[in-house]
Amino acid sequence: MVWSYHHRPGEPAEAPSHWPAGSQIRRGDGYTLVLLAHPKCPCTRATLEELSKLLAHTQGRLTTFVLFVKPRGTPDNWNQTDLWHRAAELPDVSVLNDVDGVEAKRFGAYVSGQALLYDAKGNLVFHGGITESRGQIGDNAGRSAVEALVNQGTSDRDRTMVFGCPLFDANECRTPEHAIRTK
Repeated sequence: MVWSYHHRPGEPAEAPSHWPAGSQIRRGDGYTLVLLAHPKCPCTRATLEELSKLLAHTQGRLTTFVLFVKPRGTPDNWNQTDLWHRAAELPDVSVLNDVDGVEAKRFGAYVSGQALLYDAKGNLVFHGGITESRGQIGDNAGRSAVEALVNQGTSDRDRTMVFGCPLFDANECRTPEHAIRTK
């Protein structure tokens, strides 16, 4: 049962093929990565570790935003969790409140850990997760695809499955054992 849960992907994003016109996020001049996150999703710890590796391998060639969904009516500091602080420690990452998931909805995301990569013209070139499964740290197809796109302009894939908790649930994720596993 636990194995099945860890390897069951979340609902894929219905990401717009071009940067959403109404977005309040300012797209970078080159590649822009938007990572949607639930501030209480333990699976997202692994995503942030993979993001750290991704940033090290792309060396400043990526504008990165981590958006933490904050449901309307929750206390002001509801999303100021250890995940928020970990994301804020990452170099060249803008960490933002996404009140009521307005931006997550614009980007068509449903699951914590959803990564969306747009090129310099605002075209979607990748969407999916940057972990192999829930809470999994280690080499994976999503992180490799984003690295290849940013560093070489091409990749053999433009999407992967995403693993995480539902973005729009104000409760802590209720899941089986959440220890981060390393390959």
